[in-house]
Amino acid sequence: MPAAQSLQVLKKGMVIKMKKLVLIASLVMLSIIFVGCKKEDGEKVYVYNWGEYIDPEVRKLFKEKTGIEVVYDEFETNEEMYPKVKTNAVKYDVICPSDYMIQKMAEEGLLAEINLENIPNIKYIDPSLLESSEAFDPGNKYSVPYSWGTLGILYNKTMVEEPVDSWSIIFDEKYSGNILMIDSVRDAFAIALRYLGYDLNSTNEKELKEAQAILKAQYPLVQAYVVDQVRDKMIGGEAAIGVIYSGEAIYTKRENPDLEYVVPKEGSNVWIDSWVIPKNAENKENAEAFINFLCDPEIALKNFEYITYSTPNMEARNLIEDEDIKNSPVAFPDQATIDRCTAFKYLGDEAENLYNEMWNDVKSNMK
Repeated sequence: MPAAQSLQVLKKGMVIKMKKLVLIASLVMLSIIFVGCKKEDGEKVYVYNWGEYIDPEVRKLFKEKTGIEVVYDEFETNEEMYPKVKTNAVKYDVICPSDYMIQKMAEEGLLAEINLENIPNIKYIDPSLLESSEAFDPGNKYSVPYSWGTLGILYNKTMVEEPVDSWSIIFDEKYSGNILMIDSVRDAFAIALRYLGYDLNSTNEKELKEAQAILKAQYPLVQAYVVDQVRDKMIGGEAAIGVIYSGEAIYTKRENPDLEYVVPKEGSNVWIDSWVIPKNAENKENAEAFINFLCDPEIALKNFEYITYSTPNMEARNLIEDEDIKNSPVAFPDQATIDRCTAFKYLGDEAENLYNEMWNDVKSNMK
């Protein structure tokens, strides 16, 4: 082949290769755009959440879509979580406290304002829950609702004969050794205060002492003070009665049809757990991407089916195929039930210290 012709063929081949490279590069760029602008490998978001409170598959899906790895820790109570964030013992990018704790942390300057422009999926959150959130987060500056529910009584119909509609049953000597009491200072005092007819956000020392007295009297009747463990114990028939969050009740009823859940007539706590970003977060945009991902209806549905706690995501609720669950009075209580429930408020350091001192005195019987 002549040299000139050979050179022409070579140039033509190079042009074809260059066009292919440009096409490949274009496809790569488009794929990045369509999966949501993947981050470089090595990006992380540090998450601190309640135990068993997210579908592990969701964390994997988030990394697949964004390239951001979820580094994940768990806590059992708000009071366990708070000092770690307060003291900077560990730096997290996104955490999931309850209503009153969000108010406390915001007032103490521990939270960063969320850029809602980075949370477009917030449009799927029920406006009524965003309105309720303003009670502890005015303007919804610091939090995005993740789940909500009530606190009530779970009982085994084969072990409890009489109708259950009052907190009185967890103080009844008839069920000594068969009662699982919640190991949470605010929840325990809320139960006692409502049973006595008082506000569950009371700071009146006389009322709190009355509540403490009945909690102390209850101690000999209690099989165990628990939080997450109540679920397995009630499913296994290890106790007749347990204090439980509504989301756990949905799961237990599914596993053991002998179990029933009720919000007592005296009233209880209605709570909202929400995602917040600590002020010292080192990956704030990753945190906002994570929150936005969890607000996607398909993801919210996936989480609801796994954790069984009520979703605030309206579109996710519409996607629930099981009509019994979609219309469950446990998962989505009626207005009459909600009206006899109250959300927790942050009561200030003085009252909080008093609650803790009294609760520690109650639990000192356990030593």
